[in-house]
Amino acid sequence: MSALTWWIIAEPNASGMTNATKELISEAVRQGGDVSVVTWGDTSAELVDGAGRYGARAVLQLDVSTGFVPGAPVAAAVAALCAARSPDVILLPSSYDGRDIAGHLSARLDRPVLTNVTALSVDDDVVTQHQIFGGTKIASARITSDGVALIVVRPKSFTAVEEPRDVTLERIDAAPSPVTPVVITESHLDERTGPALGDADVVVAGGRGLGGVEAFANVATLATLLGGAPAASRAIVDAGWVPYAYQVGQTGQTVKPTLYVACGISGATQHLVGMKGAQYIVAINKDAAAPIFSVADFGIVGDVNTVLPALNALVRSRTA
Repeated sequence: MSALTWWIIAEPNASGMTNATKELISEAVRQGGDVSVVTWGDTSAELVDGAGRYGARAVLQLDVSTGFVPGAPVAAAVAALCAARSPDVILLPSSYDGRDIAGHLSARLDRPVLTNVTALSVDDDVVTQHQIFGGTKIASARITSDGVALIVVRPKSFTAVEEPRDVTLERIDAAPSPVTPVVITESHLDERTGPALGDADVVVAGGRGLGGVEAFANVATLATLLGGAPAASRAIVDAGWVPYAYQVGQTGQTVKPTLYVACGISGATQHLVGMKGAQYIVAINKDAAAPIFSVADFGIVGDVNTVLPALNALVRSRTA
């Protein structure tokens, strides 16, 4: 197969470029071919510099208003650009906006979308891998038809590696979307201190074994002491102990920290999917047969509400 043309759909943010965008650029560069970043709104110098730092050759900035939910207007602009330039592959992050844009693009281009992709390769075709049945099986898909391949990638599936190249910025006039766009009337950002969950080098997660919402304070304390982020299993999110933004697992966030501490988490497959890529996993659970110990590098069998306060006191004494 000749070298492919890759487009990376990059959501603009306050820091210029999301980590998911860096991961997608790096993987496209690794696969070989011409890599461009497609974005919208007021493109920052940080985004352009970041695109070049991770190996993109060009940034295509669509003149689309930032006052709308980006799905319909961005997809309309990208579809029009596809007709003129014919990319081979479009990679999108598995975020709210990424999935929204992918759905609109699929309808406009009459192309299928491959979602929840965790790995890809190129031989005569583009081949993708997908976790199914709660992450217990891997399914492969091969794109054999002509036309652009639309691929939505799960976060943390690839590693962002800097490979600096010269990058150009091209501003593109986008035709108005024929669909009345959804207007953003209000935005809400969850308040937090410390690193974002998806970016944290240390993650401390609590589960149902904590026994009650009050006990989660010890999880948050350990995360703070270690300079990390608190997280949770689906069970305690569904119980209303913590917000959904804390959830790690198949229906929550995927994290890949250096250290993951699982506190009172049994280790259901749906949770393991979201954290088993951590470099080191420490599990605290009173059930010695809990599945979490099968993936843990270090395990403590004991009551999490006894172990955590002692662990917090130890960390405090070592950092005082």
